[in-house]
Amino acid sequence: MTDVVDSDELLRRIQRARACAAQEERAWRARSEETGRTDPGMARDAEVRRTAYEVVLRVLDEILTPGRHPARG
Repeated sequence: MTDVVDSDELLRRIQRARACAAQEERAWRARSEETGRTDPGMARDAEVRRTAYEVVLRVLDEILTPGRHPARG
C-alpha cells in the first residue's frame, strides 16, 4: 500500500485505531473477569491481552494528545 494520505485522513485512521483498541481492551477485561473464577489460565491470558491493548491505547493517546498521560519509567 503506497497511498499518500493527508494529515486529516491520518488523524481519522489513528482515531479509528484507538477506538478499536479501546473496544478490544474492554472485551479482554470482561473476559478476564468472567473466567477468573473458573479458569485461572484463561484469565491470565485475557489479562495479558488486555494489558497489550492498554499499551496500544496509551501510545495512540500520546500521538493524539501529547502529554495527556504522565510518563512512566
